[in-house]
Amino acid sequence: MLDDKKREEISFFKRHEFAYSFIVFLLFIAILILFFGGKITLVNACGDGSDYGSCSSIRPYYCDSGILIEKASVCGCNSLSDQDGETCISQYQTEPKEIRLNYLLDEEEKIIDFTVYGGLIDYLTIESKVISYQSGQEPARADFEFKILNNVPQRELLLPLVIEIQNQADNKVDQARIAISIVQNVEYGFSNKTATFFGQKVNYSRYPYEVLYDSQGICGEKSELLVFLLKEIGYGTALLYNQEENHETVGIKCPMEESHKKTGYCFVETTAPAIISDDGIEYVGSVFLESEPEVIPISEGMSLPRGLLEYRDAEIMKSIRSGQIFLFKKFEFNRLNEKYGLIEEYNLA
Repeated sequence: MLDDKKREEISFFKRHEFAYSFIVFLLFIAILILFFGGKITLVNACGDGSDYGSCSSIRPYYCDSGILIEKASVCGCNSLSDQDGETCISQYQTEPKEIRLNYLLDEEEKIIDFTVYGGLIDYLTIESKVISYQSGQEPARADFEFKILNNVPQRELLLPLVIEIQNQADNKVDQARIAISIVQNVEYGFSNKTATFFGQKVNYSRYPYEVLYDSQGICGEKSELLVFLLKEIGYGTALLYNQEENHETVGIKCPMEESHKKTGYCFVETTAPAIISDDGIEYVGSVFLESEPEVIPISEGMSLPRGLLEYRDAEIMKSIRSGQIFLFKKFEFNRLNEKYGLIEEYNLA
């Protein structure tokens, strides 16, 4: 027979059995989320966060069992487009052109087929690039960035790409990875277009939509495209401009200890594939970004989580460059190269 002490112990454990089980369950979930870098989804929602059977904030998209589809009959259209069956058509959706966007996720090469429109290109080409200032006002780089990013017709025809990205992954971390990889894999190249400012012809700076249409862009142009995508996905973002080196990159909100020069933003190179938070890249001509960047905040939003694998890989890559890693150097470099599709030379301008 059990004595009173044993009976009391058994009774205590029985009374608290559910509490113990629940705590163990929560710890298990926390470990999974930490291990998989935010890949666990516990609710029935689409990639934009809308619940199954509800309309997205981006019309006319509807969350159908985890996939965002056009359903204008239920969700309607915005003021810039007209309903045509289940889709919405803008006046700028003429002269369609199919492009292929490549990206790398979990070491697997993937593709998004996307339609761009010459009608919007025609509109953007004649859109004024000039900003008028009143007497005493100083021109600022941020003014031109926001003029480009806030163009309304452009936003409406870039949002379908945001939807495509959100349909590829149901968690925000992978959506950021996809957006970053897409832009990094757009070919680096200068535009042969010119614009006239006060009677002088200067090199034409493309809008983000033009970068997609032309399937090429330089650092500032590609950075504006990426910051737009990350902003619409929901991240806190900034543009980072190094005046001395004349180079622009993207900042994505992340833990302060991982951020670039303690700005609160992780460094993201856009000219070619690179690791998130790797700010030790060597550019053509043995140039490094050593100057303090001008930080141009673009959007408030969520942050990348702690414990992201890219943070560790970026540190390993910087150690390889600095010569701190000798043992297994070739193995580690090849591993990172295969994982992220890295290149040998990065362009500045």
